[in-house]
Amino acid sequence: MGKEFVKSITGMDEDFAQWYTDVVTKAELIDYSSVRGSMIIRPYGYALWENIKDELDNRIKETGHENVYMPLFIPESLLQREKDHIEGFAPEVAWVTHGGDEELQERLCVRPTSEVLFGEHYKNIIHSYRDLPKLYNQWANVVRWEKTTRPFLRTLEFLWQEGHTCHETDEEAHEETVKMLDVYAELCENILAIPVIKGQKTEKEKFAGAKYTYTIESLMHDGKALQSGTSHHLGDGFAKAFGIQFSDREGNLQYVQQTSWGFTTRIIGAMIMVHGDDRGLVIPPKAAPTQLMIVPIAQHKEGVLDFAYGLKDRLAGSFRVGIDASDKKPGWKFNEYEMKGIPLRLEAGPRDIEQNQVIIARRDTGEKVTVSLDELESKIAKLLDEVQNNLFYKALKHREEKTSVALNFEEFSEKLNTNKGFIKAMWCGDQTCEDKIKEETGATSRCIPFEEEKVAAECVCCGKEAEQLIYWARAY
Repeated sequence: MGKEFVKSITGMDEDFAQWYTDVVTKAELIDYSSVRGSMIIRPYGYALWENIKDELDNRIKETGHENVYMPLFIPESLLQREKDHIEGFAPEVAWVTHGGDEELQERLCVRPTSEVLFGEHYKNIIHSYRDLPKLYNQWANVVRWEKTTRPFLRTLEFLWQEGHTCHETDEEAHEETVKMLDVYAELCENILAIPVIKGQKTEKEKFAGAKYTYTIESLMHDGKALQSGTSHHLGDGFAKAFGIQFSDREGNLQYVQQTSWGFTTRIIGAMIMVHGDDRGLVIPPKAAPTQLMIVPIAQHKEGVLDFAYGLKDRLAGSFRVGIDASDKKPGWKFNEYEMKGIPLRLEAGPRDIEQNQVIIARRDTGEKVTVSLDELESKIAKLLDEVQNNLFYKALKHREEKTSVALNFEEFSEKLNTNKGFIKAMWCGDQTCEDKIKEETGATSRCIPFEEEKVAAECVCCGKEAEQLIYWARAY
């Protein structure tokens, strides 16, 4: 089917930024609010987030974590306790200065993240090694006063989960940091069909106040990277700032080793930009609020609507099913649900009823198949699996095609512009080179991949001896 049905969506290759804006608004994921940089998440968008949240929450609980909730406001004096942390967040902090008509004696920060709140709490409840580990997670909203905003990708307020844990040893904290990054990677790949690269951030790019930061990076359709989840080993920096100590197994006082890790609504933006096309959203079946939309054909004819509702009742126990029995024309409905990215569309009319069959259309390929009612459930399940797998491998193929190797700075700049995507190149470890690459090309270091690889002996920027391979890219 051609693009003529979707005149309201700008072509991806024509103007990718406008395409993205068209999709998130016309597919009814969000609306703009009266506060600059804030968004209203509409029911369809929120249902998508709920599915992602539920999948992740189950995984978090399966790994032994408990959910808690911390206050929205942080006293300025508390935020100042960890110097590196506040310096990293200072430009983005929103402050409350008045309560009603009265000026507050101390400013309150609207939480940009909750390390200090957890630090204050952990000091009060951890006393012995028997109290460890503490494995807490919070589902919340946070505020960061961004200068440039875009729905889901970068907003003043966003939704996320933030895990905060305390451990006896550095080794246990390291294991936690790796474990939760793996949880994020598995969710992205198996539920959202987004292939990711796992690795470590450079010192320049790590989380403020962390010992080190691990990340998963994904590649969008336009060749830009997106940080899709991070897991931080905090060491004992926050523990020393807040006095979080415990008596170890020999009776000696020790500082806890901490981690934090977060996953946000920006992943919805990643899903849109990885899988979407000129017709709108393409949602992986495992994440889709509606996996199958039933569209009755010639529904004014006797028995058609009853048949369609009977199908819905039959399938509702196995799949997330919707039905559109409105008086709009089938062509309008087809266009609407393609724009919303619903994985499968089921069409049923008088002729189908006679022949004991239905027509099922795939969103990812547009292919239509005729399915006997006798094998309906098994065929739908198979098609949903095929769509899910196809989306993942299509995205993986795109990433591989858009990943280049650069041996010198000239080659780096040329490939970054001609084959927009990831650049694999060696780095000497000097931040001066990292800064120069960003300043002259707009690319940033995305991660040092866990899967070690050496494509050259020299740094791509300065030519000096290099040991670390970096994935570089322009990024959101």
